[in-house]
Amino acid sequence: MANCTNAATAYPAKKKKYVIDGVPKTGHFSLDFTYSEVQNTYLTQGFYSRTDRFDSIYNIFSVTDLQSHIKPPSVWLNVQHDVFYSQHGLNMRRYIVSILKSVSVKYISSPEIGFLKSISKRVRGRTKLVFRFPDNFLSDPSTNQTYSSLSKNLTFIKTIASGIMVPKSYIWQVTNDNYLLPPTSFVQDAHRAGLEIYASDFANDRIIPYNYSYDPLQEYLSFISDGGFSVDGVLTDYPITASEAIGCFANLNESKADHGKPLIISHNGASGDYPDCTDLAYQNAIKDGADVIDCALQVTKDGVLICMSSINLLETTNVQRTPFSTLTSVIPEIKSTAGIYTFNLTWNNISDSSLKPKISSPLSSYYLVRNPRYTNNGKFVKFSDFLEYGKDQDLSGIMIIIENAAFIAKSLGVDVLESLTTALNDAGYNNQTTKEVMIQSTDSAVLVKLKQQKAKYKLVYTLPQGIGDASPSSLADVKEFAEAVVVDRNSFFAISLQFIINQTSLVKDLRSAGLTVYAQVFRNEFLSQPWDFFSDETVEINSYAQSLKVDGLITDFPKTVRRYKRNSCTGKDKPAYMETVDVGGLVQLLQRNAAPEAQPPAVAPMRELNETEVLQPPFPPVAPKNAPPGAAAPPGSSPSDAHTTAVSTCILLVAACAALLL
Repeated sequence: MANCTNAATAYPAKKKKYVIDGVPKTGHFSLDFTYSEVQNTYLTQGFYSRTDRFDSIYNIFSVTDLQSHIKPPSVWLNVQHDVFYSQHGLNMRRYIVSILKSVSVKYISSPEIGFLKSISKRVRGRTKLVFRFPDNFLSDPSTNQTYSSLSKNLTFIKTIASGIMVPKSYIWQVTNDNYLLPPTSFVQDAHRAGLEIYASDFANDRIIPYNYSYDPLQEYLSFISDGGFSVDGVLTDYPITASEAIGCFANLNESKADHGKPLIISHNGASGDYPDCTDLAYQNAIKDGADVIDCALQVTKDGVLICMSSINLLETTNVQRTPFSTLTSVIPEIKSTAGIYTFNLTWNNISDSSLKPKISSPLSSYYLVRNPRYTNNGKFVKFSDFLEYGKDQDLSGIMIIIENAAFIAKSLGVDVLESLTTALNDAGYNNQTTKEVMIQSTDSAVLVKLKQQKAKYKLVYTLPQGIGDASPSSLADVKEFAEAVVVDRNSFFAISLQFIINQTSLVKDLRSAGLTVYAQVFRNEFLSQPWDFFSDETVEINSYAQSLKVDGLITDFPKTVRRYKRNSCTGKDKPAYMETVDVGGLVQLLQRNAAPEAQPPAVAPMRELNETEVLQPPFPPVAPKNAPPGAAAPPGSSPSDAHTTAVSTCILLVAACAALLL
């Protein structure tokens, strides 16, 4: 009981040591408690990946109390240690027989053949018996047969039980580096023996095989349709996700593969599975169903436009392990710490075999890394090649992100906007209407200049992070140069300790201004969502699509959003598990039941977007490439040379001082 209750603190003297199934265990055990003592303990969360805010709120139910309080349509009872209880004078069989008249028990499972045999005659016809295989190959204490041998004798188990329950690893085994092996024949073997088979150990907040891209719903589908077989049921810590998979995603609506709202906009391609902005990321974003692919535009030392998620190669490549690692410099206009920038290297340098892309893993500090086998796979992509991807595929358009253009104009003497326009014209985007071109920036001056140039493209303004509403004057200014906005997804809700407190007024403000709204960045990893979405990215997507009704979702995992758009549970008759979550529902539950110290602290109102944030200084004139000192450094010498010299001088001074001290 110490694993899931406060028994250790409520009854410290009841700590004991027992041998269970041949293994010595120390803790607090239910057989040492009366039911009245059990009622004085409370349930606690046993997994550190889950919130502890609901600890010590709920009492333990007896089976009969569960029936009277919760009123489930039926109950599955799992009897795990009948031999152990029998050794201490407790008869589990007698107890279960005594409650069958008052409780609708549809399933009884146990890892002990002897217990199932003992109860089979008393429940036959109304309750299914299920033999449970544990997650290791120990022995059944009631027969002393190993579970390994029993797994090879399913016809014998059929004489006792109508079904078996197995850990999911019995069906889909994994390699040492956590990738799926081909499925075993266990499901087919069970069905041939006349047994139903149930898979267990499902949870949204565990590290699942990398093949599933941190998408728990996809894992369920591999057990009910994608593997060429189907189990008869699953046991899960998150019923909502299993219900979605079985009820709404097992038979996808093929007619929904369109480019309607919400648009699926890739974030650095399919960056959840492949290194950002590589050929692999773009090819798979298209394959996975993106409506729009994106390119974060950068420029090289020799003026070649490329797609790279960051101007700083330290963030997106293995540059620190190459001969280019000596090119570090500090450029305060871009970043306060040292970097190696795309404009420090020529295109030939960047496409050199020694420089490789690096997959992004935004939650790696929590050991959630992405697709390790592809950490450095893929080729860097020139902007001209990106434009060809966009033309030849079934896409509704492309998104081009421009940052640091003012610095590049002043310091490099390169007009990124002119180069962009030329590249789009050369690729024929100015003479077509089938593919929408969107240009996105946090810098309003970039969009203002493009507007002044009467660009034919859709201009998209990226709002600052941390805002919760917007003044009418600020939105009027935005409308002067943009048709759409990109909004951080956390700006739509006030959040405290990963609990949603309430919805902000931002989406209402943006709608009233007539702006198209795109939300970013959506990720599958379970730690990226507030608790309210049950560690399920599909639940989060559903809320943004149905409640907030955003026009587009910018995502690292286009496949997840595309599958959502093809689900078969739409319209007024959709099941309850496909309804959107109640905003602030978990916090309200805590407010009703938890002690004040367990409730998430109040949060200050999110700031308002004002016009001073929106309006930026005019886009600077492009410095001539042969500018005099103080104006701009030519590409051949790199604009960071002055910064590199300053850093080197400081290092020399420090070294000289150290020598004097010695």
